[in-house]
Amino acid sequence: MFVFSLIAGVFASTALAQSPDPNANYTLGTNGSSSPFTPYTIKAQNITATLIPYGARLTSLLVPDNAGKLQDVVVGYDDPHQYLIDSETNHTFFGAIVGRYANRIKNGTFTIDGATYQIPENENKGHDTLHGGTIGYDQRNWTVVSHSDDSVTFGFLDNALEGFPGSVYTEATFTVTSARTGAYGQLQPRLTTRTVSTALNEDTPIMLANHIYWNVNAFKAPTILNDTLWMPYADRFIDIDNIEVPTGNLSTVESYPPLDFTAPKTIGRDIYDSHLAGFNSTGYDNAFILDRPRYTGEESSNFPVISYWSTTTGIKMDVSTNQQGLQVYSCIGQNGTIPVKQSQQQRNQGDAGAASHVNKFGCIVFETQDWIDGINNPEWGRSAWQIYGPSTGPAVNYATYDFSTV
Repeated sequence: MFVFSLIAGVFASTALAQSPDPNANYTLGTNGSSSPFTPYTIKAQNITATLIPYGARLTSLLVPDNAGKLQDVVVGYDDPHQYLIDSETNHTFFGAIVGRYANRIKNGTFTIDGATYQIPENENKGHDTLHGGTIGYDQRNWTVVSHSDDSVTFGFLDNALEGFPGSVYTEATFTVTSARTGAYGQLQPRLTTRTVSTALNEDTPIMLANHIYWNVNAFKAPTILNDTLWMPYADRFIDIDNIEVPTGNLSTVESYPPLDFTAPKTIGRDIYDSHLAGFNSTGYDNAFILDRPRYTGEESSNFPVISYWSTTTGIKMDVSTNQQGLQVYSCIGQNGTIPVKQSQQQRNQGDAGAASHVNKFGCIVFETQDWIDGINNPEWGRSAWQIYGPSTGPAVNYATYDFSTV
């Protein structure tokens, strides 16, 4: 009975305002807060994260650089209410959880058990659905289920929203801690994220993802082009058409070197030679397949699949996940009109070349998820990782972000 009572409470609070008014008077939800824009801060040794219930969103993450100074490595806004304005204007998805189905669905349609579903086609003049539809999880008011010094859990009940079949209850937990990582077992700061999504009454696609925009040089440089990226198991990628919808074909990075990060290289080395991120677009917005090494499980999450670091700050981030796909987005759509957080600019006072605005190639997103539009490409065999129902286990997306210095 407790679980159903909890879900009912979450539904009551999340249903208060699906497109929230920052000036509205909200009825108290189970988190005891009157607003989805209330910040929740969690801390551990050398790491501090701040999140808000609107979109279950990470708004800042402080970790030390190689001089021991704390730097905020997450793109976003100091004022939590600005995320609502962003949703209504730029719609960047800064720091949010996206879903019920992350990334793109061709023509906004899919078929399950012989039934065809049409969901809102909110991108490219109606040719595809992006990140769950017109009002995705990033624009929903999640409820704070629990909050401690080092962890916060948000809950959200999706009651057949945006035309998806059935109801799905999700809990998203963010935890900060110090973990022993690296070759010598050093104690380093770690962020752990976990979403657990349960289909309550019908078979349905579920593929959530964190949409955190990272910058480990902390905007001390105009772009991330001189930062280094290494994805040792990203041997393959999914071919896309000129609006970034999968064609059904799979390719190897060996056949297209600009997408080859299986050995470390600076993000900017080949970026101007990469033309696979959509029509008339240069940069990275590509779905990679994570082919883990022999004798490890296909969902192994105990070693990094991404390493990303900056020689400017010395901050390095290693990402491990149970997901078998990865979308990499190099902030192609940013154009210098969104200011860098004032708090970040203050930290960078006196640093020559520091960015005042989020420029093109000024950040990077790593969406740990399954294969993009796998529900419309059954030949890939991804149904077990994308279609869930009352008779299956939940969809679990797990990732750790370990921070160190180089």
